[in-house]
Amino acid sequence: MKAGGACAAGVFLLASACGYHTGGRAELVPKTVHTIAIPAFTNQTTRYKLTDQLPEAIAREFISRTRYRIVSDATTADAVLTGAVLGYLSFPTVFDPTTGRASAVEVHVNLRLNLVERATGKTLYTRPNFEMRERYQISIDPAAFFEENDAALARASQATAQQVVSSILDNF
Repeated sequence: MKAGGACAAGVFLLASACGYHTGGRAELVPKTVHTIAIPAFTNQTTRYKLTDQLPEAIAREFISRTRYRIVSDATTADAVLTGAVLGYLSFPTVFDPTTGRASAVEVHVNLRLNLVERATGKTLYTRPNFEMRERYQISIDPAAFFEENDAALARASQATAQQVVSSILDNF
């Protein structure tokens, strides 16, 4: 029994000394950055709400998960996260066989994101083609129809904010 315990301890020590570590834990953001500005994104689509929803969701995510303070004035921030909504595509994915009406819709939004250290101009993070997707159900009954698109975009904005902040923090 003692030999088994010693063997297990030896394996543990060897495994812990092998140099294995989890990837993606390097800090992209220098220790000198304490404030981040996230201005409204530019828009190259006809969907106007996304340019406000995405920065707000990303700011909330930074506030809830990090030590960074979000400021409104980019000239006073240590770093600035800019973004552009490059494309918006919405299309039906499921049709009701009885009525022939769409019962599910999928939304694809393409973004460009850049986090730049303001003092040095150094790019800390860039995603030139970030894609977010959201699928949602719609009512096939015209009398009970409720426009779900805005709620779906709000959910997609929150999920995107989580992904963006995670990729900045974890260097992915």
